Amino acid sequence: MLKPSAYPERPGTGAASADRGPGGFTLVELLVVIAIIAVLAALLLPALSSAKDSGKRAACLSNLRQMGIAIHAYAADFEGRIPYGPKAPPFTSPAILYPSTGSPTSLLSLQGGTPVALGLLLAQHLGSQPRVLFCPGVDQPLDAGTELARVGTGQAQCSYYYRHAGNTRLFDDLSQTNPPANLRLDALGENREGQPIRALAMDVQFLSPPDLESFNVRTRTHHRRKSTDVLYADGSTVSLRNGADRFTVDARDAQELRESFSRILSLFEKADLER
Repeated sequence: MLKPSAYPERPGTGAASADRGPGGFTLVELLVVIAIIAVLAALLLPALSSAKDSGKRAACLSNLRQMGIAIHAYAADFEGRIPYGPKAPPFTSPAILYPSTGSPTSLLSLQGGTPVALGLLLAQHLGSQPRVLFCPGVDQPLDAGTELARVGTGQAQCSYYYRHAGNTRLFDDLSQTNPPANLRLDALGENREGQPIRALAMDVQFLSPPDLESFNVRTRTHHRRKSTDVLYADGSTVSLRNGADRFTVDARDAQELRESFSRILSLFEKADLER
């Protein structure tokens, strides 16, 4: 008679399957599955991130196109002129980001609440879609609803620089009371390089000195500083590469801050040459 130990073992009861639960995986098989999932995730995440970035750029360009339509409608109502004004108040604090009437600006309203630049579109021409003034590809937290609520009561900013007549003086010249000549949408004139003015609005790419944060002057960038979206006077839009930060104003050195408005205008002049 055979001893019990001589009988063949039933499947799943030997030492080889000691780590396997009833109907489950062995520890080795589980680790292999986890490793495969990790490899697939590593391969897919960059593609998903790129697709997400592309979606935000597409939404940003759509916003700029809507702004272009609003600017054209505004011009039709105001004798062909693009949004301009109001007059800058006296400069008393670094928090006043509109020191000169017509300077390149991302403001929607002044400290007193008066609408300015692209903020002039809010009353009628963007009244039903004010959030197009905010880029979905912002790199720092920005609450569009909070900024829009400040219009009429305090200083508010949007996500885009606006080419507000091209004034680069650090402080407003109080003797200038007449609007500049290059405000007609069909006759914007030439830039400082002697080239036709074409670019009207673009993503803010601004690196600020840390010690100005208490004045609400902060670093504000978009699209991870990889690209800058631009609106042209004819209503067309384009996404331009920001390689070597060619469309970024780096004012982290406070000595560079005085030239910020001139440097912002130089970004528009670069964009003028792209079309």
